[in-house]
Amino acid sequence: MADHLSKDKRSWNMSRIRSRHTKPELILRSLLHRSGFRFRINYNKLPGSPDIVLPKYKTVIFVHGCFWHRHPNCSKATTPNTNKNYWQKKFDKNVSRDIEIRKELKSLKWHVLVVWECEAMADPLLVLKSVIKQLGIRTFKKYPVETDRSQIMKIAEKRSNYYLNGESKDYGK
Repeated sequence: MADHLSKDKRSWNMSRIRSRHTKPELILRSLLHRSGFRFRINYNKLPGSPDIVLPKYKTVIFVHGCFWHRHPNCSKATTPNTNKNYWQKKFDKNVSRDIEIRKELKSLKWHVLVVWECEAMADPLLVLKSVIKQLGIRTFKKYPVETDRSQIMKIAEKRSNYYLNGESKDYGK
């Protein structure tokens, strides 16, 4: 099956896919922050530039997109019908890189957590509870978090521009 978009249009579409500050990432970051956790984002001094780094707990969190990182048994982890060999090689490379990064971080004594896009979008509070449980901390009741799903899902909808020295920092737009 041929691609119905021109090569330039497909390239433009693909260039709009964010690798940082994605909606699932923003939701998880907001919930972690509201729960009292402080963290670094996209910390490039660690292998793989983890999406969220909790230095106090020596823990990193990767918020993986189901499509790009091949979430097992997920309906979003489909393979495009065009150029299947290209896509399979790309996906295999992504998965093997993920495994290598996890091994490298573990060798540096970091605890690695992976949150999948579909899980973060379906039930953000359950993901938050899971992260807290994996951290071995019982702070969930101590720091109550907004539980209205409609409000939680709006977290990533409104994005702010930050100005440093008169320059606009546009995160993900």
